[in-house]
Amino acid sequence: MAGKLLIIGFGPGSFEQITKRAREAIEESEIIIGYNTYVDLIAGLLSDQQIVRTGMTEEVSRAQEAVRQAKQGKKVAVISSGDAGVYGMAGLVYEVLMEQGWTREKGVEVEVIPGVSAVHSAGSLLGAPIMHDSCTISLSDHLTPWELIAKRVEAAGMADFVIALYNPRSGRRTRQIVETQRILLKYRSPDTPVGIVKSAYRDRQHVVVSTLEDMLNHDIGMLTTIIIGNSATKIYDGLMITPRGYQRKYTLGAETQPLKPHQRLKAEAEPWALDQVSEESDWEDFRDDEFEEEATPILKTSPEPAALSSLQLATEALRLVSQGNEKASLDEGFSAITATQSIFEFAVSPGIANKKMTAAQLCALGEIVGERGDIEYSPHHQLIVRVQTDSPNQITEELSALGLLLSPIGDVAQIKACDFCDLEKGESIPYAEAIHNRIGNLEVPKELKIGFNGCGMACYGAVSQDIGIVYRKEKFDLFLGGKTVGRNAHAAQPVAEGIAPEELVDLVGRIVERYQKEGHPNERFHKFFKRVKEIEGYRHQEMVGFVIENAACGD
Repeated sequence: MAGKLLIIGFGPGSFEQITKRAREAIEESEIIIGYNTYVDLIAGLLSDQQIVRTGMTEEVSRAQEAVRQAKQGKKVAVISSGDAGVYGMAGLVYEVLMEQGWTREKGVEVEVIPGVSAVHSAGSLLGAPIMHDSCTISLSDHLTPWELIAKRVEAAGMADFVIALYNPRSGRRTRQIVETQRILLKYRSPDTPVGIVKSAYRDRQHVVVSTLEDMLNHDIGMLTTIIIGNSATKIYDGLMITPRGYQRKYTLGAETQPLKPHQRLKAEAEPWALDQVSEESDWEDFRDDEFEEEATPILKTSPEPAALSSLQLATEALRLVSQGNEKASLDEGFSAITATQSIFEFAVSPGIANKKMTAAQLCALGEIVGERGDIEYSPHHQLIVRVQTDSPNQITEELSALGLLLSPIGDVAQIKACDFCDLEKGESIPYAEAIHNRIGNLEVPKELKIGFNGCGMACYGAVSQDIGIVYRKEKFDLFLGGKTVGRNAHAAQPVAEGIAPEELVDLVGRIVERYQKEGHPNERFHKFFKRVKEIEGYRHQEMVGFVIENAACGD
């Protein structure tokens, strides 16, 4: 019996916003696969279906499981809030199918059921903010490089799009929304209307109308959608309204219109249209006059210069960047406007075992960061440094010469060693350093912490890390699969004791390298260990813990 994949967008979360087809698809499915919160939101529509729940960042596992079950002849629903094709599961499921050589003719049937996207549900609560050209931009840089996201924000700001921001801020991603505001303030007035909608059409719905300048003073999180108006957007009676341009042809307060229906599409009624712009004279006028001190209408046939305010603003920016060079080329001017320095982000520590920094090291670090960067102290006893620079190599060479240990940020393997009682219990330090030299900073599916303790007290928490190593009685004990955060946080599983020192480095190296090769994208080590069941002869065992009821928010 042929299986079927139903990829369902169920809207913002309230039953009233779920489409009839989405309800039917949920009812006819044998298996429902979704993120925990999404399953809770549609719990009232479920009957006797098999439910497969997963946590955040496990989208790939959900997609793979859905395809596997459908191939076995099951009717499987993969659920997403909003629309499944807008930052949802539809694209990922198709990518998994493509990897397996799926075809529409011979493969399992796929149906994508659309839903009300967050931009539309938020827009409806704000009034009519997206009546004109708009775009959506996700500020999450977990899968998309920030440099590319910043370019998209820059382009949208320059083109005067109404902009909807998805995933604007999380507990760890706090600077992206700040950088986005900074970029947009180059092209838009500080008074530009901004709508901030949290949990649209859910129990904890919260709607705020603010401005581009003041937006960061409000609560913004992962459940928030932000809509930033364009140069024409207005605030009226607490609502955001973006005119489409009807006032150019119509008198909105009059019952009798000056232009009759047969006149409204004539050329003389649309002097701003492309066909009415002289390709030679008007464009040349723009190029010749772009650096004049006094701003004039760019396209001289336009009856409303205000409609082109963003273009005029860009022209003025060209003039300022060129610093009076009247013959600067248009391409060079735009390159100068959009050029941005890269943000170099890295971790700094005194060393694997050493936890003390000298005054000279701190002074050098402060001088490098200056006023254009910042330093953050992390829970892993590292300084996270972010600084704008075009010369990252120069920074790394200077800090390394001072004896500091530099590490990349992100999904890499890192040694988290204790201070060995202020280096007094230093017998095992060479092994910690050897492990760092073998697999330290190795790129892995998800950030990996290798805890290393120099004695059996394990006071530095090695046994709670992804991989824990404890030096005891001149040999090593090994722990695998710890989870440090979440309601089901647990210590790592003790898998071996009395490992000979000469075996340790290669053993840990093989474990990490297998995780690097076989781990799914964003799959944490404890989940990988559970999935593969055995690593280097060490069998995974289920951890026994407390059963905790879901919180009111469903997360």
